Amino acid sequence: MKVEIWSDVMCPFCYIGKRKFEKALEQFPNSDRIEIEWKSFQLNPGMKTNPGKNINQYLAEEKGWTLEYAEQMTDHVTAVAAEVGLEYNMENAIVANSFDAHRFVQFAKTKGKGDAAEEQLFKAYFTDGKNTADHDVLIGLGEQIGLDRNELKTVLEGTHFGEEVRHDIYEAQQVGVRGVPFFVLDRKYAVSGAQQPETFLGALEKSFDEWTKANPAPLVNIAEGNSCSTDGICN
Repeated sequence: MKVEIWSDVMCPFCYIGKRKFEKALEQFPNSDRIEIEWKSFQLNPGMKTNPGKNINQYLAEEKGWTLEYAEQMTDHVTAVAAEVGLEYNMENAIVANSFDAHRFVQFAKTKGKGDAAEEQLFKAYFTDGKNTADHDVLIGLGEQIGLDRNELKTVLEGTHFGEEVRHDIYEAQQVGVRGVPFFVLDRKYAVSGAQQPETFLGALEKSFDEWTKANPAPLVNIAEGNSCSTDGICN
């Protein structure tokens, strides 16, 4: 059963939501039959990459907040992240447009490494203070998960996978995504936000139960003995 997750690398609750969903999967007995697909979403498509500015400064200017208030907001998010074992260093987070980071994920998906790419991006942005719009940074992250350096370099230097990013964003509008993270289970049920693991678990159980009724698992013949066939032959 497919679970689609719309996310943006600059969204702190997307990383938190990833961890909470993973905790739900750990408790779900059929986790091996769940296929996860990460989908692109941009919270601020017009954001200009500025390595000389951290996210607190950006929020203060963009929202009309004082720097002190912006720091209080990010401190709160940092505390929430710590509850699920994540280390956020928001004062080091670099203001970076996420479009190329999404292209990086789209490429990684074609190699079966979409989830690993998301994990690397979140850690790079929220923990390590790396510029996730920088191609050299993305290439380095790709190498860490086994992507070919030259192939990824070619992707990033061109316009490859840009259409896939835009399609995901368009698709998000069609399914009613208004914010991220946004989880869609079997295109029937949606969970919005970084919910608690038990909420995700309940959604998984309900959607999977319905999915298995429509998609019964094939029987595996592990032993054969004397029997009669439908044509009346017994042996």
